[in-house]
Formats: sequence, structure tokens, C-alpha cells
Amino acid sequence: MSAAAASPAYPFFDPTDPVFRAHEGGKLGVHATQPLRDRADLALLYTPGVADVSRAIARDPSLAARYTARSNTVAVVTDGTAVLGLGDIGPLAAMPVMEGKAVLFKHFGGVDAVPVCMETGTVDELVDAIARIAPTYGGINLEDISAPRCFEIERRLQERLGIPVFHDDQHGTAIVVLAGLLNAARVVGRTLASLRVVVSGAGAAGVAVAKLLGRAGIADIVVCDSRGIISPARPDLADHKRRLAATTNPRGISGTLGDALVGADVYIGVSGGTVPEHEIARMAPSCIIFALANPDPEVHPDVAARYAAVVATGRSDFPNQINNVLAFPGIFRGALDSGAPQVTEAMKLAAARAIADLVPEPTADEIVPSVFADGVADAVAKALILATPSR
Repeated sequence: MSAAAASPAYPFFDPTDPVFRAHEGGKLGVHATQPLRDRADLALLYTPGVADVSRAIARDPSLAARYTARSNTVAVVTDGTAVLGLGDIGPLAAMPVMEGKAVLFKHFGGVDAVPVCMETGTVDELVDAIARIAPTYGGINLEDISAPRCFEIERRLQERLGIPVFHDDQHGTAIVVLAGLLNAARVVGRTLASLRVVVSGAGAAGVAVAKLLGRAGIADIVVCDSRGIISPARPDLADHKRRLAATTNPRGISGTLGDALVGADVYIGVSGGTVPEHEIARMAPSCIIFALANPDPEVHPDVAARYAAVVATGRSDFPNQINNVLAFPGIFRGALDSGAPQVTEAMKLAAARAIADLVPEPTADEIVPSVFADGVADAVAKALILATPSR
């Protein structure tokens, strides 16, 4: 083992580990779509032939969608400030995650994705930097940018750019959660509108989950952060939490997460930490528990199963994995193919329903399809295209 491997600064580094060997040299490459065999090919693909294409695009920029790779290329943009369960690890350490995301884009959706890991900065600096590189891409997938900055960055880019801008930590999570909840409600014989839902976590994922569930028809949603239930009575709320307080918690309750769980039908954890078993025991009979933190769910599935009729996690080694890969490849495939300038709320709802419909007879152990099931990205893409507003 190298000196670096033996150093306390690298406690997890073992170059003989299959994980590190799989990542050696990176997980991405570049391939040409046209052959370069001789001088004739060179003249077509580069000079002088390429000049004709460039002149045509200069006169009519819409031709770039047909004569460049832009229409099938997405930037996966991060500043490394909120990576997976790792936190603020910076752009270099975020690169393996963004490469992995790009592999998933290509494998599941046929979308070419390019990691763009940049130094962090102010909202103004990041928005301007991303906008300046946008002409290369047909869409922007924001990834692992800390809240609350991520909300403003996404909003301003959507207003500034004419291409889809999609923060997957928010909307990909929300779409798959809704898909799973649609089928979980069927398993327990309930309608969405009748459910009392508690969302633990008021960061990017929690905010988006609460919003999308509300748009899907769930009225009784209570969101909790590390200090307890979010309500207008709390004086310590950041702007995005004040907006949540105005649109959730219709019964006006206050207190701790444990207080929110009394009689609740659904728990959705997107915050990490641990929920004590005695608090889960206070939920309603035949409840639904989505404990989605990785690698350690907020409620261990074995504990959750003592009280819940349906249990989901973010892990692949338990049933009902709520995984964003069910959504984002098809989201961008559909958005790119339809030419949609943004991913609307109606498109997100359509995507969630399309994922849920891929499990026609849901059971307690199957409320969402496997990420490797045939046709998931195609079904999501088709739903998005059908939901795209006519232009």
C-alpha cells in the first residue's frame, strides 16, 4: 500500500479494494459518432467542412439542435457543498459522484452527461458561471448544492435560460417519493387526500417532497426540521421555511417530530438521524414509513416493519428502494426530445404517475419498479412529452 494509503488522512483508501479499482481512471470517456478514416473524413468533420455548419448555425441558432451534440447533452453541475451523505466535500471529491451520475444518464436514458464541478461561490457567482457555459448543453442538472442556495440558483437559472434546469436532489426525490406513495396508498386501501403526512427534513428534498405531495392532493402535511415542527409560530425560520410554514401544517400544531407523528399515516424521512421506536409506535395503524437516509435509514426497516404496513428506504438491499434513477434519466430524455424549455409541475406529476403505473398490482414489498426494470426511462419520457405544454 502507498504512503498515502497508510496515512491517517486517508482512512478509507485501499487501492486493492474493488471499489477503488472500478473507479481507477474515471468512469467516463469520449467517443466519436462519425468515423475518421482518411483525409476526406477529416475535411467533412473538421476544416473546411465544419465551417459551413458553423456559418449556418450563426445565421439560424436553432440549427444547433440538429447539427451539434447539444440536443442530447446535459451538464451535471455541482459545487460539492452537499454531496450524498458526505456533506461539503468540495468539487474535486464530488467528481466521482458526478461521473457516476453521468453513467446513469447514459445507461438508462441514452443522454450524454458531462460532470461540471466548480468552485463554490455566492449565488450570483454560481448563476453567472452556469449561465455562461449553458450554450454547450441542452439541459442543466443541478446536483449536491447546499440549501437554501440551491433554491435561488435553480429559480434564477430557470428564468435566465431557455433550457430545462432541474435540481435532482429536490425534484427527482419528490417524483419518486410520490410514485411510491401513490402505490403504498393503494396497498393500505387509502386515497392520497385522506393521508396525514409527516416529512422529516426541510432541506432541498424535504421542501420539494412537501410541495409535490401538496400538488398531488395531500392537504395534511407537516414538515419538521432539527428543531421540530415548522409552523408560523416559530421565530427562527429561514425564508424557505417561512414559505413552507405558510403552505403546510393546516392543523397548526407545534412541538417535536415525535409530536407530529402521533396519529400520522405517513412518515417520510429525508434528513438523516434516528427516530426512536417509541415515536414510530405512536403512528396510526397500517401506517407507511419511507426512511430514505443513506446509508443509515432514520428508522431501520426491521423496526419500521413492526408498525408499518409498507416500508421503503433509499437502499438497494431492502424492498422498495426510492431511487432518483427511476426519474431523472427519463425526465431529461423527455424534456430534450420534446424541446421543453423547463420541467413544469404538471410534468413532474405525470412522471410520478408513470413510475407508479409500472407496478400495476403493488404489494407491500413492491410499490416502485426496480431501477433495472425494462422501460422505466421510456415511460417517464413519454409521460413528460405528453405533459409538455404546446409551444
